[in-house]
Order: sequence, then C-alpha cells, then structure tokens
Amino acid sequence: MTGTDQVAEQEIKHEQTVVDKVYARLDAATRSAQRLAADGHRRATLGNEGGLVERDAIVFQAAKRIATLDAAHEGLVFGRLDTGEGDTRYIGRIGLRDADRDVLLIDWRAPVAAVFYQATAAEPMNVVRRRVLRCTGERVVGVEDELLDASAAPDDIVIIGEGALLAALSQARDAHMHSIVATIQKEQDDAIRAPHKGVTTISGGPGTGKTVVALHRAAYLLYTDRRRYERGGVLIVGPSAIFMKYIDQVLPSLGETSVSLRALGDVVDGLHATRRDHPAVAAVKGSGRMGAVLARVARTATPDAPRELRIFYRDDVLRLDDRALRDVRRELLTKGLRRNQAAPKVADLLIDRLWEQVAGERALERSRDEFTATMLGDRQFTEFVAAWWPIVDAVDVFGWLRDPRLLRNLAGELLSRPEIDDFVESLSIDDVSVEDVPLIDELRYLLGDAPAPEEDEFDPVADLDDPLVPELSAGYERVATGSGSGAPTGSVEDDGYAHVLVDEAQDLSPMQWRMLGRRGRVASWTIVGDAAQSSWPHPGEAQAARTAALGAAEQRTFRLSTNYRNSAEIFELAAEVAAAIPDADLPRAIRRTGIEPVIAAATELSLPDRTRQSVAGIVSAVDGTVAVVAPAGWSERVRGWLDGRVDLDQRVLVLDPLETKGLEFDAVVVVEPDLIVEGSASGVRALYVALTRATQRLDIVGTSRRWYH
Repeated sequence: MTGTDQVAEQEIKHEQTVVDKVYARLDAATRSAQRLAADGHRRATLGNEGGLVERDAIVFQAAKRIATLDAAHEGLVFGRLDTGEGDTRYIGRIGLRDADRDVLLIDWRAPVAAVFYQATAAEPMNVVRRRVLRCTGERVVGVEDELLDASAAPDDIVIIGEGALLAALSQARDAHMHSIVATIQKEQDDAIRAPHKGVTTISGGPGTGKTVVALHRAAYLLYTDRRRYERGGVLIVGPSAIFMKYIDQVLPSLGETSVSLRALGDVVDGLHATRRDHPAVAAVKGSGRMGAVLARVARTATPDAPRELRIFYRDDVLRLDDRALRDVRRELLTKGLRRNQAAPKVADLLIDRLWEQVAGERALERSRDEFTATMLGDRQFTEFVAAWWPIVDAVDVFGWLRDPRLLRNLAGELLSRPEIDDFVESLSIDDVSVEDVPLIDELRYLLGDAPAPEEDEFDPVADLDDPLVPELSAGYERVATGSGSGAPTGSVEDDGYAHVLVDEAQDLSPMQWRMLGRRGRVASWTIVGDAAQSSWPHPGEAQAARTAALGAAEQRTFRLSTNYRNSAEIFELAAEVAAAIPDADLPRAIRRTGIEPVIAAATELSLPDRTRQSVAGIVSAVDGTVAVVAPAGWSERVRGWLDGRVDLDQRVLVLDPLETKGLEFDAVVVVEPDLIVEGSASGVRALYVALTRATQRLDIVGTSRRWYH
C-alpha cells in the first residue's frame, strides 16, 4: 500500500466514525417517531371524537417523519465543509441534531449549506476544503476533495481524490434517475435556489441536468415553505409513463413524498392514457383551434334529444317547437352558467315559456304556482326535461365527436375535411389517447360540474319509475361524485396546485398548455426544456398558449451550459446533426472516454443481423442500461429481430425517439437514423434526441447516411 493509499484509508476511517454517529442518531430519531405513532393510537378514546382527531394528527405527523427518515437512509451523509475559522460542517439529505440539540448534520437545502455548492476557487466563500463522501449503504468507500482557499489552509490539510463529479458521471445507469445532491454544480444550484414566486425556466442542451435540477428545486421549495406547498400541492408533469417511472425515486430519496408525479396522459383525475396519436392527428388535436371547436360542442344539443315539447294543460295543447327550444337553450347558456350548472334552471325556464301560451281567461282562473306544480307533477314534462337537458360528463360529450356529420357541422371553417376524417378515425371507444386528455379536460371546464341538488331543489329524474332512470341518474352521479371507470373525477374547482413543474415543456401543444394552465392558476412554476429537442411542429402557437397559461407572473431563466451525460466523442457527432437545427443550444461536454461512436452500414436484408450484432456487442461491453432507438412504429419489428438473441428486460429497452425524451442510458443503438428523421413531425430534432441519450457508447446502424457522417 502506498503512502497516498494509507492517507486515504485513514481519512475514510475518520469519516466513518462521523457517519456511524449520524446513523445512530437517525435510528434514535426513527424509534422516537415510532413511539410517537404508538402513543397517538393509545390516545384515541372510543366515542371521543376529539380523541380520534388528536390521534389522527399525531399518527399522520409521525408517519411523515418516519417516511422522511427512511427515505434519507441511503447516502445520508455526503458532504463536508472545512471553514477558515477551523469549523467542520457535515451536509446530508436531511438535518439532524444530537441529544444535546447541537447540529450534527445540515440539510442540503438549508441556507447555510448553500456554500457547499456555490463556493469556488475564485470565490471560496470562507470554505477552505470541500469534501464529498462516497458511501455504499452506511459504509464510507471513498472521499473526494477540492482545495478552494490554499492561503487559509493549515499545513497538515489532506487533499484526496480526482473529483467526485467525474466519478459519479462514470457510474453505470439503472432503471431510475438518481439525485445529484452530492455533486450539484454552482450554475445548477443557482436554479435550484431561485425565488419561489413566478416562473422559473431552466433551459439547456442535452445532458445538462435540467430534469434532476428541477426535481431538486421542488424538494428545495418544499423545505423552504412546507406549509404552502404541501397544502396546495406540487404537480410534476413529464412526457410519458416511462419517463415518470424513471424519475420517481429522485424526490423520495431526498425525503419528499408529498408530490404528484403525472405523465401528460394522467394529468386529469380519472383518466389514464398511454397511446399516442399519429403525428398528423396529434397536430390537429393539439392545435388551439380545438378550443373553439369544443366550445361549440359543449353548447350543442344532446344527440337524439327531443326537438319539440307538446303537452296538454286543461283544454289547451302547449307547444315549444325546435326554434323555441333553441331560444331557450341560447338563453340558458348566455346567463354566465356552464351547461351542467344551468340544469336546475331548465324546468323553470321551460315553464315560463309554456305559461306564456296559456289562454287569457284560463291564466286568470289558475295561478302561476298551480301551473308550475301541475307541470312538475306531469310525467311527460319531467321526462322531457331529463331527455332534453341531461347532466353530461366530458367523456360522453367527447364521444359525440365520433359522428363525422356532427363534427363537420360544428368544426365548420376551423378544420379541413381531411383533418375531420383523420380526427374521427383516431377516436377509440375504450382507449383515449394522450392527445385526447386535454380535449376532455377542456370539455370538463366548458360543461362545468354537476350542481349538488338541494333538499328542496327539483330533480327531473329523481322520482321517475322507468327503465331509463338508471342511465340518466348514473350520468348525473358520475359527474357529481367522480365515480365511474374511465371518466374524469373530482371538481373542476379543485384542480389548482401551489407549484407546477413541467418537464420537456418544448413538446407541449397549445391544448396541453391550456390543461396545465388550469392547474397553475395561482401556482408558481418551474418550466424545463430545450427548443432544439422540440417535437411540436408549430412552436409559435405553443409559445402563445404558454404565455396565456403563465399569465403575467414574474419570469426568470437559468441556462445550464455543461453536458454531463454524453462523452465528448458522442456529443461531437450529435452536434454535427444539430447544425441543421436553427439556434440549437449546444452545451459543452466535459468528459472524454476515448471511445468513438460506431457507424455500421447495412442493406435492407442485412439490417436485422447488423442490429443484433451491435446490440449484442454493446450489452457485453457495458454494465448498465441499453436503449435500442428505432423509427416511430418500428418497435415491435425490432423486438422481433432481437427476441431470443438478446434479453429484452429493464436493462435493454426498444423505444422510439419520443419515448426516450428525458432518459439516459449507458449505451444506445440507433437504428435507421434517416428514417427517424423522415418519420417524425419534428424531423432532425428527433434524431438529435436519440443521439444524445448515451453516456458511454453509441452505435448507429443504417441503410443510408444523409443525416450523419
């Protein structure tokens, strides 16, 4: 063992004693929280409502504390600061005090911990040495030091290691993103600790850590104002279910579990969508024109609704024809009420119009109250009200658009005939697409919540004894109570959050921005994206929708400039492709591996074999995850090529370019890159995304070479 190794071993042993002490305190805090939970259960007194409330509050807080302590266990201590005054401070995932209430471990989000990330050799901020502790479980396995202020360093100070950041970057990936809490860089920390109000935009090219920085920002906001953000809620939205699964461990590892992580297909409560529409159809559904189309849909008559009301009263036949009913509909919808909210007023307004037809002397003989009571007691009238103005839910109304004649009548000049035909063909009875979700949400708001009937309020279907009643009342309850399968649940008034974080924001359509804007009416925002990786074909329209969604809130932007993901060899090739993208933000790749991308030429006949060879070679060369990225619609074909030759599991995934958004892998095999460009609405941007997913190895297999060299 060399002298350097011996010094390093001694330093590790010293740090281990500190880490052991911190873990002992963590265990004591966990036992204390468990005792508190048990005490809360004992406090409950049968029949004593106050005791039950007190118990629930105690148990809830204790459970939160236990969850936080459990989540912080892995990598609990990761940093040390030695100051100019000779003080030593340890930084970790959470804050802990010893039995005497002295600070044992500083939470990484605390203001005093900011210097761990902000100090540099140019501005040491009174930090002499910054040390990163690398741990496996509770065991210290290495330390990495930076000497920031040599002039203030004691003569016997020890400096060890080659840099924690590069060591972390070279580690193999697995199926989940991990926190970077130990290796946050200054420009990243600036974005994480930005003021909470308004809109914070985090931009930068591939591999700059935009996503993980944004997630750390969410954890930071919860730490600095927990009451506000836990009460109002934090919504984190990503492009796909694959992406959300990839990031779902980051916040729990930082001790934060009180957030809502949702893919775009899951934003609306009660809906779950993973199917994506063809890009041409998605462009129609995402267009702002759909807002105007859906506004017309929400106001139109229910298909197959009666078009005339004829009813006997005494010796008169009272009649409201189609034109008169349209006038009533128009009046109801111009009172500032949404369609479902207007339902309780329908019967009264119809009775008003019928009363106007009652003959003069008869009107004098009978009071209006008697006439109203007669109508409300008339089965024919109540059945008409239920059929003519039923409570409707958004999924049912969206289903009306499967009728091409109805959509043509409503879309008018807003959609072309081919667009209408493609739209109708894309609709499925049982399977909504990701692009359908914001349209259904738009209808939720246009239709409004079903009114909660008051005890003395008229319900036109409540007392009907008819086979039709279950269907009518079920529709009412599905909206009013949020029950039912595959339908949106909850009130439109309850959709707001205190903070909304949107990742891959450059891909959002105008209708998706409208959907998210409703959830962020009073929220602060974190917006993450890179315009060069956009898959939305009309960025100007999307930008206008984004501006409308965010309103006049204060805005600030942080640009991340360093590519930590890709080796320089991989990113140099990707940058050649990005030259075709106007104003692409190209970061600086800081890590070289000496391994150049491999380009394998193939014919159509040899393409399956060449793909198998590349995948097999890469799987044997790297320990972590591998992605095979093929043109849209090719995934099953490529899986067929590999099935039986390569284990397709969590380590090897076959994806299309859109599915790789926000993900990273140790190695990537890109199949038919030129067809990726031709088959995507975003063209060369889709290929740029695919080429920038790999950290270590990149193979390209194709039958032509138009977009790469």
